[in-house]
Amino acid sequence: MNLHSPEALWTRYKTHLIDCRRIGLTLDVSRVNFSDEFLPQMKPAMRDAFAAMTELENGAIANPDENRMVGHYWLRNSRRAPSSEITDMIDSTIDAIKAFVKKVRRGEIKAQNEKKFTDVLVIGIGGSALGPQFVSHALGTAKDRMRMHFFDNTDPDGMDQVLQTLGKTLSRTLTVVISKSGGTKESRNGMLVAQAAYSARGMDFGRHAVAVTGSGSELDRYAESHHWLARFPMWDWVGGRTSELSAVGLLPAALQGIDIDDMLKGAKDADNITRKTDLRENPAAMLALMWYHIGGGKGLKDMVILPYKDRLGLFSRYLQQLVMESLGKQFDRKGQVVNQGIAVYGNKGSTDQHAYVQQLREGVNNFFVTFIEVLKSSTMEETASAAEAIEVEPGVRCGDYLSGFYQGTRSALHENGRESVTLTIDEVTPRAIGVLIAVFERAVGLYAELININAYHQPGVEAGKKAASAVIALQHKVIAHLQAGQSGNAEQIAAAIGEGSRAETVFHILRHLAANPDRKVIMMAPSEDAPITESVFSVGA
Repeated sequence: MNLHSPEALWTRYKTHLIDCRRIGLTLDVSRVNFSDEFLPQMKPAMRDAFAAMTELENGAIANPDENRMVGHYWLRNSRRAPSSEITDMIDSTIDAIKAFVKKVRRGEIKAQNEKKFTDVLVIGIGGSALGPQFVSHALGTAKDRMRMHFFDNTDPDGMDQVLQTLGKTLSRTLTVVISKSGGTKESRNGMLVAQAAYSARGMDFGRHAVAVTGSGSELDRYAESHHWLARFPMWDWVGGRTSELSAVGLLPAALQGIDIDDMLKGAKDADNITRKTDLRENPAAMLALMWYHIGGGKGLKDMVILPYKDRLGLFSRYLQQLVMESLGKQFDRKGQVVNQGIAVYGNKGSTDQHAYVQQLREGVNNFFVTFIEVLKSSTMEETASAAEAIEVEPGVRCGDYLSGFYQGTRSALHENGRESVTLTIDEVTPRAIGVLIAVFERAVGLYAELININAYHQPGVEAGKKAASAVIALQHKVIAHLQAGQSGNAEQIAAAIGEGSRAETVFHILRHLAANPDRKVIMMAPSEDAPITESVFSVGA
């Protein structure tokens, strides 16, 4: 039989389909070109990976850099936590979130103008924003209890856009500031901008603010001293990229009106299934094995996320951090240089069929696709979905075309030797989102064990933060030099402040300052035939 014939592919599909109907998910790996020998060969390595994950869930020190446990699995099943103290902390936090949200809805906690809160501004960065944004977009409806807005960067333009959108409703906006340490610059900057916006309208920021942060952190102390409405904990055993099912994600979701109990239940049920050691019953284990096979255990191919559902359009951004921050490591556990990782990108189908599927099918074969299929066409009731009710052709609706485009793209890629996996869920619900989060979290953990790297530390992120702080420190010296009445080009200024080796950084600082008139730095460009790097900078009146 032709191995690529429809009959052979159907047989392979039936053989390798992982049916997890108890959590409303199936995983199809039939379009990955592994041999019959691959799974048996990987069983010993997977036994070790399962054992390592069991130790992790039992409270082993998984982040030796910071002597921390890693316990995001306990968030959806607190009874599995290694101590009753942690169990009580998790349970009491969920209870506190529900109690707070109930008071907000009843108007017992209200804005300074005595009106009910109608909007939420979430201020965070990385895991403190990507998860909440993904969930908000995936599960939001016109019936949301509160409208959601986000500061997720330190870009003034982006924050101005959000504040302009809020307009007068800022007076009825509850701001949630999320930062474990309280010192993360992007979140702190966003907080200061928001605080200034409230103050400019004659409002006390503290009467509109809530903190999600580590106990005793800089933010925790600030919120307490300024009498913020509430403070919720972030624990050192929950990393940002796995924090969506902590107060980081549960508080914004509950305020929006999303059923957080269903999200937690979906994750808990998925955890129960992905602990199974039978590879043919465990979608997370099979995902990890497919990643290993496709990338040769070295991440040689990128992961393209293609969800065929607009509601899941932000899933690729969420997975970028979960996968790339966890797996992108220079060293393995033995200290050997391995430069591991899997690059993740994507958008949504069928949008991408009009964007980069052309390259996926015919260009460089340096990727594999993760399709996410959603069976139900609309999350609205049948009688309420105007779009799905319309027949675009006799007997054919928009959702039929979306399904057809998914199947067509999958086939077209396979015909040209491009590998893919498909996760199928019944519909986009809080429970399904919890399932997806848990399955990918477990897949990342298992894959990390297969390649012997630590998925739970991120020295590269800290290196970037330190480098950014060094740039700001240098900027202070540059500004002081200019304000003293000195001028010159980047090389001259760098030499004058004792930073001769950092002339390029000084040049970038000067161009940035000169582009913003309120900084009063003037850039005198050289003649047209001279390089721009010879520009002279000074302070204007």
